[in-house]
Amino acid sequence: MNFSEIISRVTDDTQKSLPLFGPELILIGTIVALLLVRLFSADRFLPGSIVAIVGTALALARAAGQFYAMNNGSTGSEGPAHPAVISLFTGLLIYDSFTVYFRIFLLLFLLFVEWLTVVTGIPDNEDAPDFYCLLLGSTLGMLLMASANHLLMVFLAVEMTSVPSYAMVGFLKGRKASSEAALKYVVYGAGAAGVMLYGISLLSGLLGSAHLPTMAHALVEFGQHHSHIIDPAVGTLVLAILMILVGVAFKLSLFPFHFWCPDAFEGATAEVGGFLSVASKAGAFALLIRFCLALVGETRNGSAPLSELLMNVGVGLGFLAAVTTTFGNLAAYTQKNMKRMLAYSTIAHAGYMLMAVAAMMVTLNAPVGGLTAAAREGYAAYCVQGLLYYLAVYFFMNLGAFAIVALIRNQTFSEEIESYAGLAKQSPLLAVGMAICLFSLVGLPPFGGFAGKFMVFMSVWQAGEFNSLMWIVLVVGAVNTVFSLVYYIRVLKVMFISPAGEGARPVTAELFSDTGLYVAFVTAPVLALGIFVNWLSELTLDVAKWLL
Repeated sequence: MNFSEIISRVTDDTQKSLPLFGPELILIGTIVALLLVRLFSADRFLPGSIVAIVGTALALARAAGQFYAMNNGSTGSEGPAHPAVISLFTGLLIYDSFTVYFRIFLLLFLLFVEWLTVVTGIPDNEDAPDFYCLLLGSTLGMLLMASANHLLMVFLAVEMTSVPSYAMVGFLKGRKASSEAALKYVVYGAGAAGVMLYGISLLSGLLGSAHLPTMAHALVEFGQHHSHIIDPAVGTLVLAILMILVGVAFKLSLFPFHFWCPDAFEGATAEVGGFLSVASKAGAFALLIRFCLALVGETRNGSAPLSELLMNVGVGLGFLAAVTTTFGNLAAYTQKNMKRMLAYSTIAHAGYMLMAVAAMMVTLNAPVGGLTAAAREGYAAYCVQGLLYYLAVYFFMNLGAFAIVALIRNQTFSEEIESYAGLAKQSPLLAVGMAICLFSLVGLPPFGGFAGKFMVFMSVWQAGEFNSLMWIVLVVGAVNTVFSLVYYIRVLKVMFISPAGEGARPVTAELFSDTGLYVAFVTAPVLALGIFVNWLSELTLDVAKWLL
């Protein structure tokens, strides 16, 4: 193939890929529009928030249209048919139902965050174009994380997500805590990125490709020649996988790579904390699932050469999840700042969600026994379903908690838990909204957190049938659920029982005000997803089956 043929092939592939890349292109266009607004000082008559919201809404509409077109008429008497899986840009990205689902998830979440910033007034009108450029740029990286099909895109997507996040954490000018948190985040992020990049170079050099599907086939061949852990090549493979997982663990704030999270959340505004706590988790989990499935490859049974090794990777992820959950819940006990407490809560919930990924890896690499390939993938699909449902509930309950923190901050100028004393008498709407979010974070019925956590725990229970060590993970998760109730209840005690201190600033929020409507819209789904489970659970199961 000569040079002109290569150029022609790349051009044709790009032209075919661009229409399917529509939501990301709309976000890019919105970022350019925001830069022009900033350049020409047009923010006086065209607020940056309006430009960002309109652009995000258009991207969301495009993603919703893609999901409808992809799945319309695909269900039949024997269950959902498999929608098309299309490689974009010569295989760097992949377009499938999993990609489009996360596009809708992330863009809808972005829309809620932008709405929150309008309600709370952060950022101000002058800095809005800069802030929304960072917000949209970080979301664009998360969208690429969900569709990455090549290790090069994995690294670029992680960095595209991270770099704007550093700036958003330190966005409040002249605030020492914010600047310090941003600097710590940058230093730790650079270290994690370096480790991840070295792991990518090792893995791609060992397998001869950085393309995930090609890697999956290469791993099968690699396992036929190198299957013993004492083999240096297998040791190098393990080291490469661990290094890549370090980069993902940093984005997920898993123990012991969590150290940036509490400081960053405390130093940043609650709006940014809410964004990072949900969106970065969603993008990183989508990436982790893609990477794990590439490791497993097409041969998903216990007789594959590297199945025992990959089974151990799954068990290792399970124990990492258990340790992360335990650490997050224990560290949250002593916190007096609400954002810092929610940061440790975020760490704990990342552990709960990682249990589903661990269960998937164990299930796909378990010995064959009497299971058919379809049954094995069906069990793995339930693991992914649990994660997707948990993320959907986490969207509303965690954003709701951070949003109420921001709304209270605007009136009390404090984010300390003790400043919430007497809140139930002053503003029942905010107190009840926070109670709904916190009870759901614990995992109590009838809130959505219970349904999500139940699905995850059921997937871990099923994985225990293949490896009994997963039952230990399940017990740790269940015990931690009980432990977490204590520090969440402490916040509710302050709000509903403790009297307001002398000289405390009053807090008000009317139901039909901007504040009240936002709280209602972000907390109502938390209750709805705990009662009306069927629709979303069926949708997430279909997406999981299409992925596998």
